[in-house]
Amino acid sequence: MIKDWLTYFLYSALWRLVRTLPEKSAYSLFFSLAKLSYRRNGKRVQRLRRNYSQVRPNASKSELEELVQLGLQSGMRYWCDTFRISDWDEDKILKGVRCINDNFLFEPVASKRGVIVAVPHAGNWDHAGAYFSVRGLKVISVAEHLKPDRLFRRFLKHRESIGLRILDLDAGVMGELRSFLYQGELVALVADRDLSKSGIDVNFFGARARMPAGPAILALETGADLVTVFVSFSQEGLVIDCAPPIKVDKSAERKAEIARVTQVMANRFEDAIRANPTSWHMQQRVFIDSDFVERA
Repeated sequence: MIKDWLTYFLYSALWRLVRTLPEKSAYSLFFSLAKLSYRRNGKRVQRLRRNYSQVRPNASKSELEELVQLGLQSGMRYWCDTFRISDWDEDKILKGVRCINDNFLFEPVASKRGVIVAVPHAGNWDHAGAYFSVRGLKVISVAEHLKPDRLFRRFLKHRESIGLRILDLDAGVMGELRSFLYQGELVALVADRDLSKSGIDVNFFGARARMPAGPAILALETGADLVTVFVSFSQEGLVIDCAPPIKVDKSAERKAEIARVTQVMANRFEDAIRANPTSWHMQQRVFIDSDFVERA
């Protein structure tokens, strides 16, 4: 299809351009794109604004617009990092990253019981994965199979080039993820959005949202630790803040425990986002509002 070809061409051209530019020029370009996006006020910008209005319901109009502009800058910083990170050496990947309580990740891997890392769409989770890969952890994650397929394959290859093992969500991954966790590995899942029938309804910033059941199911079935991590941008690079494992009661009724654990995960995301909303550059639907249409 022409649309798919054009999408691939635009991403590829931008990818090549950004890798050839000096660092300062590359980020300047992407921050200019954030300003342009804000002025155009397209659907993704409007969705970011609605998400932030839920996070900060008492913000004035000017405060909300400032959040939107900074959130767009965070989103563009993510993309600029993503396009350039495959050219970074190990020192560059490690530089400027500050970890808080990373023992919650290293200890369960060392003990061979495995760890599930649940993160929201904040900061640059790919950079965080590359960081832990450099430090000796095998990082397994999942990606939704997006169109065009050629672009999805390119992103898959890119993420594997920075040390990540990526599974195709559409291929059915729960069995493989269980196997990795039984081997004591680290499984990282972006977990603040699942609008399908299998998603779990949660209270999120005082509204109804839907998040994936996968992290809770895997923790319940494998005994691996379930740790929430918030990745935020700083002037120097990234801050990776790891919370203690969520306690999972294997003796509880399964459906109720999955719902409870998912709500705890949502509560932790909420606390972290409230403290640093602009690192959460979520430009897609999260909240179940009036025009919500459930996915299959």
